[in-house]
Amino acid sequence: MIDDIKKDAADRMAKSVEALSHELAKIRTGRAHPSLLDHIMVSYYGSDVPIRQVANINAEDARTLSVVPWEKNMVQAIEKAIMQSDLGLNPNTAGAVIRVPMPALTEERRRDLIKVARNEAEQARVAVRNIRRDANHELKELVKEKMISEDDERRGQEIVQKLTDQYIKDVDSVLAEKEQDLMSI
Repeated sequence: MIDDIKKDAADRMAKSVEALSHELAKIRTGRAHPSLLDHIMVSYYGSDVPIRQVANINAEDARTLSVVPWEKNMVQAIEKAIMQSDLGLNPNTAGAVIRVPMPALTEERRRDLIKVARNEAEQARVAVRNIRRDANHELKELVKEKMISEDDERRGQEIVQKLTDQYIKDVDSVLAEKEQDLMSI
């Protein structure tokens, strides 16, 4: 039973760290990366679909993304969706290829992005701690139902605490990596 609680908590904590990685990938650095456009939705025959479902996205060089729509008539819709996104990008269209240049980040903008990244990391830490709380609560319930002893509960709480410490450390390392990425020119 304690192993089940530990496994469940570990899975949920790993998902929190993974969610943080996805959120931080959306925070734009000076470098062009295809995942920057992942959350953009394009109007495709009346319904909104992710940009990856209507175009191929590649990093042409360190500062330019190229978007190649699978249908020629989608060029305008994709260009409009990129312009209206919250990324502040201005795409250039050359025939069937849309090039998206990444403007250089100012020092002030980098500091703002680091604040956003730290906020996301703090939310991930809170999520991990909430999972710890839930696991400890489950252990207490098992003691109340006399399914495990209080010693087992204490051991289980120590295991859950070690898991929590490990995943908080993972969150901190993901954040440190992103901060370094943001500050590199």
